[in-house]
Amino acid sequence: MSINFEVKGQLAKLLATEDLIVEHRHVETAMFNVHTRVLTLPMWKKASECVFDMLVAHEVGHALFTPDEWDFDVPRQFVNVTEDVRVEKLMKRKYAGLSKTFYRGYEELADEDFFCLENENVSKMNLADRVNLYFKIGNFEDIPFFQGENEIVDMIKDAETFADAVLAAEVLYKYCKGKEEDNNNAEVQSVDNSQQGGGTNEGSMTHEDMLEEAEKRESDNENNSQEDEQTSEDAESHKLPGSSSNGEPNVKTANSLEDSIKDLIDFSGTENVYLEFPELNLKSVIISDKKVHDYIEDFWKPFSNEDFAWADSCYDKFKKSAQKEVNYLVKEFECKKAADSYARATTSRTGVLDCSKLHTYKYNEDLFKKVTTLANGKNHGLIFVLDWSGSMSKVMEDTIKQLYNLIWFCNKVNIPFDVYSFTNDWNVLEYDENDRPVYPSKHYVEKENLFAIGENFSMVNILTSKVSNKELERQMKNIYRVVFSFNYYQKCPTPHRMHLSGTPLNEALVSLRQIIPQFKSEHKLQKVQCIILTDGEAGPMPYHSTIKNPWDPKPQLRYRRITSNAIIRDRKIGSTYKVDAQHDCAFISFTKCIINNLKDLFPNTNFLGIRILESGDSGSFIRLHSKTWEETEALKVKWKKERCVVVKNSGYHTYIGLSGSDLSNRSEFEVDEGATKAKIKSAFVKSLRTKKTNKKVLNEFVSMIA
Repeated sequence: MSINFEVKGQLAKLLATEDLIVEHRHVETAMFNVHTRVLTLPMWKKASECVFDMLVAHEVGHALFTPDEWDFDVPRQFVNVTEDVRVEKLMKRKYAGLSKTFYRGYEELADEDFFCLENENVSKMNLADRVNLYFKIGNFEDIPFFQGENEIVDMIKDAETFADAVLAAEVLYKYCKGKEEDNNNAEVQSVDNSQQGGGTNEGSMTHEDMLEEAEKRESDNENNSQEDEQTSEDAESHKLPGSSSNGEPNVKTANSLEDSIKDLIDFSGTENVYLEFPELNLKSVIISDKKVHDYIEDFWKPFSNEDFAWADSCYDKFKKSAQKEVNYLVKEFECKKAADSYARATTSRTGVLDCSKLHTYKYNEDLFKKVTTLANGKNHGLIFVLDWSGSMSKVMEDTIKQLYNLIWFCNKVNIPFDVYSFTNDWNVLEYDENDRPVYPSKHYVEKENLFAIGENFSMVNILTSKVSNKELERQMKNIYRVVFSFNYYQKCPTPHRMHLSGTPLNEALVSLRQIIPQFKSEHKLQKVQCIILTDGEAGPMPYHSTIKNPWDPKPQLRYRRITSNAIIRDRKIGSTYKVDAQHDCAFISFTKCIINNLKDLFPNTNFLGIRILESGDSGSFIRLHSKTWEETEALKVKWKKERCVVVKNSGYHTYIGLSGSDLSNRSEFEVDEGATKAKIKSAFVKSLRTKKTNKKVLNEFVSMIA
């Protein structure tokens, strides 16, 4: 049977009614840090569901009701016995359903002899052991109590506070200690098993009287033990079960239970690593649109507008042709928005007579005017995240054209937007006036088990709605010139910091955790749509880990690669995400975990992924995001027919795979004079397919925000 540790972690949180931090590690016993609120549970992989739930409930009880610091003189074992009784009682009182869980759990432990009672005479065990057994498996084992013991049992049962439990532990310990001293003096009393539960003249004693009497008995026994050492040696052979070698009483059944529970733990395999997101300094991560475009224009100052004539003419031609697409978007958006508004409309009576209905009074009771109230729409905003990696060079121009269509649409319907490109090439090493290297500043405070985001990573704000239309036009033309320079010869080179780089997609997604709420606050938005455009999977993202070298007394923070034992933890929402071991976690599963976290963190945000595929990538893309063979085959057929496919098992709300060769908006129905029928047919089919693909993307986009 496989135990889902993350589910059990959620159970612990629910029982605690607190967003505890629950960790499953290779430890022998459960631990709870009252200051950090971290509950560490052993990996009881060999336990049944019922036993696991019982153990979790027990440890949560300690987390809720047991103080972190204990200050008493009683052996810890005895306090554990009385405190276990108290916390389990309080947990059952708090959650009535746990009574059955504890009953079935301890029944299973009793059947499996977790307390090692097979060859033991329970009646000869000390009181602490019998109390421990009585409150745990007393429903399944006959546990006797003798003269003067029922009062102590009741005292333990009635404990409501931790102080009560400690006092009961003191009484229990001194009683067992006294009995142990009696045994060492060879004064062991014969026990009549028929006297189970019998009363005594001590029944009227208070808890304080019992404690005083136990202390007196302990003192008398200490004096007696000093008179004859030989007596003590003879008594050693008559020790009661539960006594230690030094004459101190212990709780044998507690030791047996602890050892048996340890056998449920699986120490094989790699221990889980719990990783968290760093709190980024957005001023360091985000490169403002002003800084970006000032840099681009400063770089191109030696060149004239004539040097950009080819790029500018292509941009102007595209802008003119794109108006049909933009107008289509606007029309679809307004229609869908109106439909949604009327679907949520409410109709109510006004209380004013409708005179046009008075003639129907004999058969119609509804003679009042009605009013229809349309539901108010929500304020939307869009964040575009653009892959600025080297593999995008061939399709970057066509991707930018798709992006520009969406930007012009947003501008027409007054939807605020920001466009970020993620890159590792903006923050480059610089030198001061003395030729000394000036390294980029760190984006966050580095700590153990935080994801590592390099200083060279940036979110470059290339376009924004915060500027005027004139400034926006300037920005769009600048970016088009940059993109144009990737594939076409021109006198003006690509600005150094705008060169294509790696694929820090994971880092970009992590930065959205702070970018989205900032964007939402700036524009006072109710809903945000986030669109990620990329042509590949993310590069590996390491985490910080403390490493201690034998030659270096000071531990050092180093980078470690994320593996399948990684569990992503978000303390803000109290959620954890397990990396899927079936995939290369750095490229597939890890990215999916981050997106799922974003969806949980921002439930009013839609995440749309657009993946640009080369001809050979479609098969692997479909397989990675399909759950069944049937689904894979169906998507392959769809791809072959439409060169566009939508997958749902990717983390994104919608993930669209597009053919890079079909992405171009330039695929108009154009053929050379004298072309054959076959060429004419091929050109016509290509133009239709391109328009169909574009329309599908645009429809998906409009549906998402309408």
